[in-house]
Amino acid sequence: MSDLRDLYQEVILDHGKNPRNFHRIEGADRQAVGHNPLCGDKLTIFLQLEGDVVKEVSFQGEGCAISTASASMMTQILAGKTIQEAEKLFQLFHEMLTGDPSVEGDAEGLGKLVVFAGVRQFPVRVKCATLPWHTIHSALQNKDGAVTTE
Repeated sequence: MSDLRDLYQEVILDHGKNPRNFHRIEGADRQAVGHNPLCGDKLTIFLQLEGDVVKEVSFQGEGCAISTASASMMTQILAGKTIQEAEKLFQLFHEMLTGDPSVEGDAEGLGKLVVFAGVRQFPVRVKCATLPWHTIHSALQNKDGAVTTE
């Protein structure tokens, strides 16, 4: 179990230090801003759609390693998904971190995102991991206004 935890920490640290898709999409169809006032995480999600498919997704901002890693992995996983598939992943990810721990989640449906399951043990950090997801959810819904974890 310790080896698995170490691997998870490595993946999160790698994405936190070397985030993927960390850039602005010029001419993005949609964008949303998210902010976690408790720890200062702030990011903007950029979304380029082709019909109902997420053609490209990226982010910019500042945040802790967990928030940055979550945004980085989220952008990799959502590219090429339909809006419906992206919303389903949002729900699964959110449920993994905030749902009843005695209920088995759909880890298979989350793929590599299961590395964040351990964050659930640190309630203050759950908001860090879910901020990018709430922000992309807002962008997918084309909602105005900033997303906050409060």
